[in-house]
Amino acid sequence: MASLDFVFGVEALPRAAEKYRAATAEIVGGGMAANAAVAISRLGGRAVLAARLGNDPVADLIESDLRSVGVVTEFLHRARAGRSSYSSIYVDASGERQIVNYRGDGLTNDTGWLQRVGRARAVLVDPRWPAGAAVALQMARNWGVPGVLDGEAPIAPELLDAASHVAFSRTGLRSLCDGEDAADALHAVAGDLPGWACVTDGANGVFYTGATGIAHVPAFEVPVKDTLAAGDVWHGAFALALAEGRPESESIRFANAAAALKCMRFGGRAGCPDRAAVDAFLKERS
Repeated sequence: MASLDFVFGVEALPRAAEKYRAATAEIVGGGMAANAAVAISRLGGRAVLAARLGNDPVADLIESDLRSVGVVTEFLHRARAGRSSYSSIYVDASGERQIVNYRGDGLTNDTGWLQRVGRARAVLVDPRWPAGAAVALQMARNWGVPGVLDGEAPIAPELLDAASHVAFSRTGLRSLCDGEDAADALHAVAGDLPGWACVTDGANGVFYTGATGIAHVPAFEVPVKDTLAAGDVWHGAFALALAEGRPESESIRFANAAAALKCMRFGGRAGCPDRAAVDAFLKERS
Protein backbone atom coordinates (compact mmCIF):
# COMPACT_ATOMS: atom_id res chain seq x y z
CA MET A 1 0.00 0.00 0.00
CA ALA A 2 1.28 3.46 -0.98
CA SER A 3 -0.82 6.58 -0.69
CA LEU A 4 -0.78 10.33 -0.10
CA ASP A 5 -1.88 11.73 3.28
CA PHE A 6 -3.42 15.13 3.96
CA VAL A 7 -2.81 15.50 7.70
CA PHE A 8 -4.60 18.12 9.83
CA GLY A 9 -3.72 18.92 13.44
CA VAL A 10 -6.88 19.70 15.44
CA GLU A 11 -7.65 20.21 19.12
CA ALA A 12 -10.22 17.37 19.14
CA LEU A 13 -11.34 14.82 16.57
CA PRO A 14 -14.45 15.91 14.58
CA ARG A 15 -17.78 14.72 16.01
CA ALA A 16 -20.38 16.77 14.11
CA ALA A 17 -21.28 17.74 10.53
CA GLU A 18 -19.79 21.22 10.66
CA LYS A 19 -16.64 23.16 9.73
CA TYR A 20 -13.39 22.68 11.66
CA ARG A 21 -10.17 24.69 11.55
CA ALA A 22 -6.76 22.99 11.68
CA ALA A 23 -3.98 24.42 13.82
CA THR A 24 -1.38 22.87 11.51
CA ALA A 25 -1.31 20.69 8.40
CA GLU A 26 1.04 18.56 6.30
CA ILE A 27 0.88 16.80 2.93
CA VAL A 28 3.00 13.68 3.29
CA GLY A 29 3.31 10.26 1.71
CA GLY A 30 1.49 7.42 3.47
CA GLY A 31 0.41 3.80 3.17
CA MET A 32 1.47 0.90 5.35
CA ALA A 33 4.22 -0.62 3.20
CA ALA A 34 5.37 2.75 1.87
CA ASN A 35 5.76 4.15 5.39
CA ALA A 36 7.71 1.06 6.40
CA ALA A 37 9.96 1.43 3.33
CA VAL A 38 10.71 5.05 4.26
CA ALA A 39 11.53 3.95 7.82
CA ILE A 40 13.92 1.27 6.52
CA SER A 41 15.66 3.77 4.27
CA ARG A 42 16.05 6.39 7.02
CA LEU A 43 17.35 3.73 9.40
CA GLY A 44 20.15 2.81 7.00
CA GLY A 45 18.65 -0.07 5.02
CA ARG A 46 17.99 -0.39 1.30
CA ALA A 47 14.22 -0.53 0.77
CA VAL A 48 12.68 -1.67 -2.51
CA LEU A 49 8.95 -0.91 -2.59
CA ALA A 50 6.55 -2.88 -4.77
CA ALA A 51 3.16 -1.14 -4.78
CA ARG A 52 0.19 -0.40 -7.02
CA LEU A 53 -0.52 3.16 -8.15
CA GLY A 54 -2.67 4.87 -10.72
CA ASN A 55 -1.43 7.16 -13.47
CA ASP A 56 -2.37 10.50 -11.91
CA PRO A 57 -0.86 13.52 -10.13
CA VAL A 58 -1.26 11.73 -6.77
CA ALA A 59 1.02 8.95 -8.04
CA ASP A 60 3.58 11.54 -9.16
CA LEU A 61 3.68 13.01 -5.65
CA ILE A 62 3.88 9.58 -4.00
CA GLU A 63 6.77 8.46 -6.21
CA SER A 64 8.79 11.67 -5.94
CA ASP A 65 8.46 11.68 -2.15
CA LEU A 66 9.68 8.09 -1.90
CA ARG A 67 12.65 8.79 -4.14
CA SER A 68 13.60 11.82 -2.05
CA VAL A 69 14.33 9.57 0.95
CA GLY A 70 16.14 6.87 -0.99
CA VAL A 71 13.42 4.24 -1.46
CA VAL A 72 13.89 2.25 -4.68
CA THR A 73 10.78 2.95 -6.79
CA GLU A 74 11.54 0.78 -9.82
CA PHE A 75 8.70 -1.59 -8.88
CA LEU A 76 5.87 0.89 -8.45
CA HIS A 77 3.25 -0.38 -10.90
CA ARG A 78 1.25 2.49 -12.44
CA ALA A 79 -2.02 1.40 -14.06
CA ARG A 80 -2.74 3.53 -17.12
CA ALA A 81 -6.38 4.26 -16.25
CA GLY A 82 -6.02 3.81 -12.49
CA ARG A 83 -6.52 6.25 -9.62
CA SER A 84 -4.10 6.23 -6.69
CA SER A 85 -4.92 6.03 -2.99
CA TYR A 86 -5.06 9.08 -0.70
CA SER A 87 -6.32 9.91 2.79
CA SER A 88 -7.68 12.73 4.91
CA ILE A 89 -6.34 12.43 8.46
CA TYR A 90 -7.08 14.34 11.66
CA VAL A 91 -4.62 14.25 14.59
CA ASP A 92 -5.86 15.58 17.95
CA ALA A 93 -3.99 17.26 20.79
CA SER A 94 -3.23 13.91 22.46
CA GLY A 95 -1.70 12.46 19.26
CA GLU A 96 -4.59 10.13 18.38
CA ARG A 97 -5.75 10.05 14.76
CA GLN A 98 -8.86 9.56 12.63
CA ILE A 99 -8.41 8.42 9.02
CA VAL A 100 -10.66 8.45 5.95
CA ASN A 101 -8.90 6.55 3.16
CA TYR A 102 -9.71 6.15 -0.53
CA ARG A 103 -8.03 2.92 -1.61
CA GLY A 104 -7.76 3.81 -5.29
CA ASP A 105 -9.47 2.37 -8.37
CA GLY A 106 -8.49 0.52 -11.54
CA LEU A 107 -5.20 -0.74 -10.06
CA THR A 108 -3.58 -3.87 -11.45
CA ASN A 109 -4.53 -7.32 -10.20
CA ASP A 110 -1.67 -8.98 -12.09
CA THR A 111 1.12 -10.33 -9.87
CA GLY A 112 3.60 -11.40 -12.55
CA TRP A 113 5.63 -8.18 -12.34
CA LEU A 114 6.48 -8.91 -8.70
CA GLN A 115 8.69 -11.79 -9.81
CA ARG A 116 11.17 -9.27 -11.25
CA VAL A 117 12.04 -7.94 -7.79
CA GLY A 118 15.55 -9.08 -6.86
CA ARG A 119 16.47 -11.18 -3.86
CA ALA A 120 16.15 -9.48 -0.47
CA ARG A 121 17.35 -10.23 3.06
CA ALA A 122 13.81 -9.82 4.42
CA VAL A 123 10.35 -9.25 2.96
CA LEU A 124 7.63 -7.19 4.65
CA VAL A 125 4.06 -7.14 3.36
CA ASP A 126 0.90 -5.36 4.40
CA PRO A 127 -2.52 -7.03 3.96
CA ARG A 128 -4.13 -4.49 1.60
CA TRP A 129 -3.53 -6.53 -1.58
CA PRO A 130 -3.61 -10.18 -0.48
CA ALA A 131 -2.73 -11.68 -3.88
CA GLY A 132 0.44 -9.61 -4.16
CA ALA A 133 1.35 -10.16 -0.51
CA ALA A 134 1.02 -13.92 -0.93
CA VAL A 135 3.42 -13.89 -3.89
CA ALA A 136 5.95 -11.78 -1.95
CA LEU A 137 5.81 -14.08 1.09
CA GLN A 138 6.35 -17.11 -1.14
CA MET A 139 9.40 -15.38 -2.60
CA ALA A 140 10.73 -14.88 0.94
CA ARG A 141 10.19 -18.56 1.68
CA ASN A 142 11.98 -19.58 -1.54
CA TRP A 143 14.92 -17.35 -0.61
CA GLY A 144 15.02 -18.63 2.98
CA VAL A 145 14.66 -15.14 4.50
CA PRO A 146 12.15 -13.68 7.01
CA GLY A 147 8.70 -13.06 5.53
CA VAL A 148 6.99 -10.54 7.82
CA LEU A 149 3.25 -9.84 7.72
CA ASP A 150 1.94 -6.54 9.09
CA GLY A 151 -1.13 -8.08 10.76
CA GLU A 152 -3.68 -5.26 10.43
CA ALA A 153 -7.33 -6.17 9.83
CA PRO A 154 -8.69 -7.53 7.62
CA ILE A 155 -6.17 -10.36 7.28
CA ALA A 156 -6.50 -13.02 4.56
CA PRO A 157 -5.97 -16.47 6.17
CA GLU A 158 -3.50 -17.53 3.48
CA LEU A 159 -1.14 -14.74 4.54
CA LEU A 160 -1.05 -16.01 8.12
CA ASP A 161 0.00 -19.42 6.79
CA ALA A 162 2.65 -18.00 4.44
CA ALA A 163 4.48 -15.64 6.82
CA SER A 164 7.44 -16.68 8.97
CA HIS A 165 6.71 -13.71 11.27
CA VAL A 166 3.27 -12.21 11.93
CA ALA A 167 3.33 -8.84 13.72
CA PHE A 168 -0.27 -8.08 14.68
CA SER A 169 -1.65 -4.69 15.58
CA ARG A 170 -4.05 -4.82 18.51
CA THR A 171 -7.03 -4.37 16.17
CA GLY A 172 -5.65 -7.02 13.82
CA LEU A 173 -5.40 -9.53 16.65
CA ARG A 174 -8.90 -8.64 17.87
CA SER A 175 -10.25 -9.55 14.43
CA LEU A 176 -9.13 -13.13 15.15
CA CYS A 177 -9.62 -13.30 18.93
CA ASP A 178 -11.82 -10.72 20.63
CA GLY A 179 -10.15 -10.72 24.04
CA GLU A 180 -9.36 -7.82 26.35
CA ASP A 181 -5.89 -9.08 27.27
CA ALA A 182 -3.35 -8.88 24.43
CA ALA A 183 -1.10 -11.64 25.80
CA ASP A 184 -3.99 -14.07 26.26
CA ALA A 185 -5.33 -13.30 22.78
CA LEU A 186 -1.91 -13.88 21.22
CA HIS A 187 -1.56 -17.16 23.09
CA ALA A 188 -4.96 -18.28 21.77
CA VAL A 189 -4.09 -17.44 18.16
CA ALA A 190 -0.42 -18.41 18.05
CA GLY A 191 -1.07 -22.13 18.29
CA ASP A 192 -2.69 -22.08 14.84
CA LEU A 193 0.20 -20.21 13.20
CA PRO A 194 3.16 -21.98 11.59
CA GLY A 195 5.68 -19.32 12.59
CA TRP A 196 6.60 -16.66 15.13
CA ALA A 197 4.06 -14.00 16.16
CA CYS A 198 3.75 -10.84 18.20
CA VAL A 199 1.22 -8.09 18.91
CA THR A 200 2.05 -4.41 19.26
CA ASP A 201 -0.12 -2.87 21.98
CA GLY A 202 0.82 0.81 22.03
CA ALA A 203 1.97 2.06 25.42
CA ASN A 204 1.63 -1.50 26.79
CA GLY A 205 4.56 -2.67 24.67
CA VAL A 206 4.88 -5.81 22.56
CA PHE A 207 3.93 -9.38 23.46
CA TYR A 208 5.55 -12.19 21.46
CA THR A 209 5.80 -15.95 21.27
CA GLY A 210 8.95 -16.85 23.20
CA ALA A 211 10.62 -20.19 23.84
CA THR A 212 8.68 -20.76 27.08
CA GLY A 213 5.40 -18.97 26.29
CA ILE A 214 4.28 -15.41 25.73
CA ALA A 215 7.07 -12.92 26.49
CA HIS A 216 6.98 -9.12 26.73
CA VAL A 217 9.12 -6.15 25.68
CA PRO A 218 7.91 -2.88 27.27
CA ALA A 219 7.29 0.30 25.32
CA PHE A 220 9.35 3.43 25.86
CA GLU A 221 7.50 6.21 27.66
CA VAL A 222 7.69 9.43 25.62
CA PRO A 223 5.59 12.59 25.16
CA VAL A 224 3.23 11.81 22.27
CA LYS A 225 2.44 14.38 19.57
CA ASP A 226 1.29 12.14 16.69
CA THR A 227 0.77 8.38 16.47
CA LEU A 228 0.14 8.43 12.70
CA ALA A 229 2.47 5.94 10.94
CA ALA A 230 4.03 4.78 14.22
CA GLY A 231 2.92 1.20 13.61
CA ASP A 232 4.27 1.25 10.06
CA VAL A 233 7.60 2.66 11.27
CA TRP A 234 7.66 -0.13 13.86
CA HIS A 235 7.16 -2.80 11.20
CA GLY A 236 9.85 -1.32 8.95
CA ALA A 237 12.35 -1.14 11.79
CA PHE A 238 11.51 -4.69 12.89
CA ALA A 239 11.96 -6.12 9.38
CA LEU A 240 15.26 -4.26 8.97
CA ALA A 241 16.56 -5.60 12.28
CA LEU A 242 15.67 -9.16 11.22
CA ALA A 243 17.43 -8.60 7.89
CA GLU A 244 20.52 -7.56 9.86
CA GLY A 245 20.43 -10.89 11.71
CA ARG A 246 19.17 -9.68 15.09
CA PRO A 247 17.03 -12.02 17.24
CA GLU A 248 13.35 -11.21 17.54
CA SER A 249 13.49 -9.78 21.07
CA GLU A 250 16.30 -7.38 20.13
CA SER A 251 14.48 -6.48 16.90
CA ILE A 252 11.38 -5.59 18.90
CA ARG A 253 13.32 -3.25 21.18
CA PHE A 254 14.91 -1.54 18.18
CA ALA A 255 11.48 -1.15 16.56
CA ASN A 256 9.96 0.14 19.81
CA ALA A 257 12.60 2.88 19.92
CA ALA A 258 12.00 3.92 16.30
CA ALA A 259 8.22 4.07 16.85
CA ALA A 260 8.59 6.01 20.11
CA LEU A 261 10.73 8.66 18.44
CA LYS A 262 8.24 8.93 15.59
CA CYS A 263 5.39 9.54 18.06
CA MET A 264 7.25 12.57 19.41
CA ARG A 265 6.92 14.41 16.08
CA PHE A 266 3.88 15.59 14.12
CA GLY A 267 3.36 14.78 10.45
CA GLY A 268 2.96 11.04 9.96
CA ARG A 269 6.05 9.41 8.49
CA ALA A 270 7.75 12.82 8.25
CA GLY A 271 8.56 12.20 11.91
CA CYS A 272 10.42 8.94 11.26
CA PRO A 273 13.88 9.01 12.92
CA ASP A 274 17.22 8.14 11.40
CA ARG A 275 19.61 5.47 12.65
CA ALA A 276 21.74 7.85 14.71
CA ALA A 277 18.68 9.06 16.62
CA VAL A 278 17.52 5.52 17.39
CA ASP A 279 20.99 4.38 18.46
CA ALA A 280 21.35 7.41 20.75
CA PHE A 281 17.88 6.87 22.20
CA LEU A 282 18.66 3.23 22.99
CA LYS A 283 22.08 4.09 24.46
CA GLU A 284 20.46 6.57 26.85
CA ARG A 285 18.10 3.83 28.04
CA SER A 286 20.53 0.92 28.21
